[in-house]
Amino acid sequence: MYRNLTPISTYRSARLALIRPSDLRARTEGNDSLRPLPEAELVLDAGAEVAEGPVWDADSGCLIWVDIDREAVHFFDPATGEDSVIPVGQSVGAVAARRSGGYVLALADGFGAVSVGGETTILAAVEDEVPENRMNDGKCDPGGRFFAGTTRRDFSGPEGTLYRLDPDLSVRTVLTDVWISNGMGWSPDGSRMYFIDSLAHRVDVFDYEVTTGAPTNRRTLVQVPAAEGNPDGMTVDAAGNLWVAFWGGWAARCFSPDGKLLAELPLPVANVTSCAFGGPDMADLYVTTASLGLTGEEREAQSHAGGLFRISPPTGGLPPHDFAG
Repeated sequence: MYRNLTPISTYRSARLALIRPSDLRARTEGNDSLRPLPEAELVLDAGAEVAEGPVWDADSGCLIWVDIDREAVHFFDPATGEDSVIPVGQSVGAVAARRSGGYVLALADGFGAVSVGGETTILAAVEDEVPENRMNDGKCDPGGRFFAGTTRRDFSGPEGTLYRLDPDLSVRTVLTDVWISNGMGWSPDGSRMYFIDSLAHRVDVFDYEVTTGAPTNRRTLVQVPAAEGNPDGMTVDAAGNLWVAFWGGWAARCFSPDGKLLAELPLPVANVTSCAFGGPDMADLYVTTASLGLTGEEREAQSHAGGLFRISPPTGGLPPHDFAG
């Protein structure tokens, strides 16, 4: 039932969505059922091509994020405003802290790791025989496993797979026939797993067993109209609400655990890629964006595309899970 989808090879075009920033503002201001949110603050005018995979690192006090095709892991320190970079030598879709030190990565070649000093290694190769694919978004579950999935580089077919890297560094296949493996998250009690395959235009939910790492009973939580953009990265707040970034949608949106739209955060950038809670008390929501696919005229109009934004929503987040391997 998940294969009857329309190919969209132009996923990275900012002109996919028909919605406009003025539409979002009018919809938010005129809808009493949506929770009001503060205006997003630009905290780092990074000019990233595709900023993605934000995750808070309590040890360094930094928000870690990646610029996928520029092959870089960034460390943004909100206390100083400084952003440092570790080049990793190949495209990188996601990052998470390791309990043993350093960081685990979703690299083009598979699951990798990078030390604090910048030394990159491959932990487990993935899809060596499929050079048309690369790894994309990823996240750790409450049991310390690292989930990350693949996508075709041209987004032309459902040839991707969602994998799970266990703490013993073995790799398990979780889902197949994926177009663009993207956002993931877990409910605060760990009983639900959320997953986004962007070109399916859905946020799906599974029942989840933390002790085994097995998602079951897949069903649709949110069906997204194509005009609203493509759901991309996501996070879950302390109340169990989902915050979803929309590529081509000029916004991040908050949904209840039963899929109801609760709030909408308009942004001055079309391609909104992901979001994550951070800060000492996990009260801040950071939102990443992209500049890839914009024309010269669009870049002029979206001068902060590829920047990092922040708000403090009414409900904060929970500390992210680290990789146990």
